[in-house]
Amino acid sequence: MLRARKRILKKPKRNHNLAIGPAVNKYWLQRYSLFSMYNEGIQMDEEGWYSVTPEAIAISQAERCAGGGVVIDGFAGVGGNAIQFARMRCKVVAIDIDPRKIELALNNAKIYGVDSQIDFVVGDFLQQAPSLKADVVFLSPPWGGPSYKNMKKFTLDLLKPKDGYSIFQIAQRITPNIIMFLPRNVDLLQLEELAWLSYPPLPLEIEENYVGNNLKGITAYFGNTARESARLP
Repeated sequence: MLRARKRILKKPKRNHNLAIGPAVNKYWLQRYSLFSMYNEGIQMDEEGWYSVTPEAIAISQAERCAGGGVVIDGFAGVGGNAIQFARMRCKVVAIDIDPRKIELALNNAKIYGVDSQIDFVVGDFLQQAPSLKADVVFLSPPWGGPSYKNMKKFTLDLLKPKDGYSIFQIAQRITPNIIMFLPRNVDLLQLEELAWLSYPPLPLEIEENYVGNNLKGITAYFGNTARESARLP
């Protein structure tokens, strides 16, 4: 007599990143350049797909702070930069005004095993800045979405929620050691203005950031984060 074998079907794990719109499909194809541990459970919202710093660039930026100190990530998003700063043995304060992004950043930091080194804060960096203390401030304010690529030149007044000059001045109340990650077509003369208009004028290094052969963005290093050999002022 043959007995029917009972099959137990396991419910598949839900992938929170599958429900993405067609506008970000191309970013999904680049998922391993965004997070090398993507398959371990990384989660992102739609904005995170096109706003997170590619991992290789985030590592390069974090290396400027290797060895310790306190780093404030003022616009943390889904945590790409905060994670890499924490991996460099920095104490990180990751701030974002969107509670959902802080949830995602915490999840992603756990994947990389650095959640204990990051304080996650739901709040407005611009309002909290006067009460904050740190050795370095990292700024990657919203660029206004992928439409920046269609501009001949991206100016600092296009940053959100305030213009780049205002955001930079607010960060200076914390420390002169500032790192800004900006669009690849940003007006470089405006970055030099940020350094020259500071008192005293700040050392500045401007770095082009590539992933493969593709220019992904510009990083401006101010103060002690600028390498001695590359300082402009």
